[in-house]
Amino acid sequence: MTTSKQDLSGVLSPVLTPFNADYSPDPDRLIRHCRWLLEQEVGLAVFGTNSEANSLALAEKRRLLDALLEAGLPASRMMPGTGCCALPETIELTRAAVAAGCAGVLMLPPFFYKNVSEEGLYRAFSTVIEAVADERLRLYLYHIPPVSQVPITHGLVARLLDRYPGCVAGMKDSSGDWNNTRSMIEAFGPRGFQVFAGSETYLLATMEAGGAGCITATGNVNPGPILDLYKSWQAPDAQQQQDRLDATRAAFAKFPMIPAMKAAIAWKSGRRDWLTVRPPLVDLSPAEEAELHQRLDAVRFELPRAEQLA
Repeated sequence: MTTSKQDLSGVLSPVLTPFNADYSPDPDRLIRHCRWLLEQEVGLAVFGTNSEANSLALAEKRRLLDALLEAGLPASRMMPGTGCCALPETIELTRAAVAAGCAGVLMLPPFFYKNVSEEGLYRAFSTVIEAVADERLRLYLYHIPPVSQVPITHGLVARLLDRYPGCVAGMKDSSGDWNNTRSMIEAFGPRGFQVFAGSETYLLATMEAGGAGCITATGNVNPGPILDLYKSWQAPDAQQQQDRLDATRAAFAKFPMIPAMKAAIAWKSGRRDWLTVRPPLVDLSPAEEAELHQRLDAVRFELPRAEQLA
């Protein structure tokens, strides 16, 4: 991942949150996991969907962010998720991320109420931007309608860009609809709006269309090959690289993604407490774990230096 005031691109991971047996977050393992990702040049989208962020309290997120910073992890490599249903919480977490020097924030729309108007969403994002009131803020919109059921439309993006150029910096498109991703790149890329695919499944297509990279769940467990494709998307074997990424992604996608990724880390690191997810999620059954291992062995999955995650 490369960062500057004008540019943030590459591969980022919504970092898995390790939990203790009592479901409290484990900051030490989180720090080790983040260091492992940084060693492989993957940026840290902490408090994303696959971080179980919406199962974390605001105070927990603040403490975890502080722990990462106190451990010396560079804020310039972080894009924390700061979007909450309650505007005051979004504002507080966004202020904290900006004050810490984070490269950007990834912001869900308020997602509890459905079928809200474009005007309502515009006011929500505008309220946050105006309240934070910091020229360092670089806001990335998080479009994930399969989960949030609150889409980020072209009209909303256009309005925000017109009102807050340089602040509204880009989007993570987790719609699963490549046509939407492409249209966002085509419509707003010329204005410096950076569009990230929400999965490495669309990484090659995104790069070919002029996108910024991907922010992807399986960056937690397969970062090296994903970054390799980002760096070499113009190489003759780019499609073959993409096919291999797709096969690994498909192995994980046969199961609930978050428990599956945690199970893979537990398997390769020997640290069984990595299996823990916070309710309402549940960990994989022993039979599902065994099947996951078989599927990952079939695609020659590796987790390099997994001992660092123990």
